[in-house]
Order: sequence, then structure tokens, then C-alpha cells
Amino acid sequence: MLVYMRSVPVEPLEILECSPPLARAPLDAARAAAVARVFKALGDPVRLRIVSIVASHAGGEVCVCDITGAFDLSQPTISHHLKVLKDVGLLTSERRASWVHYRLVPKTLGELSALLGVPAVA
Repeated sequence: MLVYMRSVPVEPLEILECSPPLARAPLDAARAAAVARVFKALGDPVRLRIVSIVASHAGGEVCVCDITGAFDLSQPTISHHLKVLKDVGLLTSERRASWVHYRLVPKTLGELSALLGVPAVA
């Protein structure tokens, strides 16, 4: 049995976006690769602890002797971890006599904070 349906005009569908509009531009591929290097550096527990040690000191600065003393690792191993953190822009250093003092890089921390949606670190 055939049933004939009369043609009813159909309104065009309104396509709705299911997410709110962008509040900022997402990372492009090059920037994502650079930020991934920072997170990869922080993915090592020793390096994460080093960043925590530096951030925990008053004034945000610490002598390498205090960093080395916090670990049961050789000085060359600590130096390697510090170099990785410097290479990704998380730490900067300054030599004073025979000691090196390390500081966090506020710009890098601010960029990570902005990416994660938390207030910027001063």
C-alpha cells in the first residue's frame, strides 16, 4: 500500500555551536611544541622538585649548594637537571664567586599560568 505525504515546507536548520566562543587564540603547532618541551622537563620528579625548591625560597632565588644538598644525587646529575630547566626557559642563573644562584623566569611561568587559565605569577 502506498501512502502519499503532502509536501510540507521545511525551514533550514539553524546550526548551533556547542561550545562557547574562543576567549583567546589556541596554541599553534610551533608554540605547542615549545610548551610541550617545558612540560616534558617538568615531567621529571627531580626537575619538578628543583623548581619547587627555587620557588619556595624567599626572593625566589637559591644557591646551587642548597639544591644539591636536597638530593641524594651526584653534582653532575643535578647540573644536568638544572641545564634542562635553563634550556626550556624555566630557570636563569647568575654566578657569584664560586657559587651559582638560580631564579625562576617569571615570563615563562606567566605563559604557563595563562595557558592553564590560572592568574599570572609575578
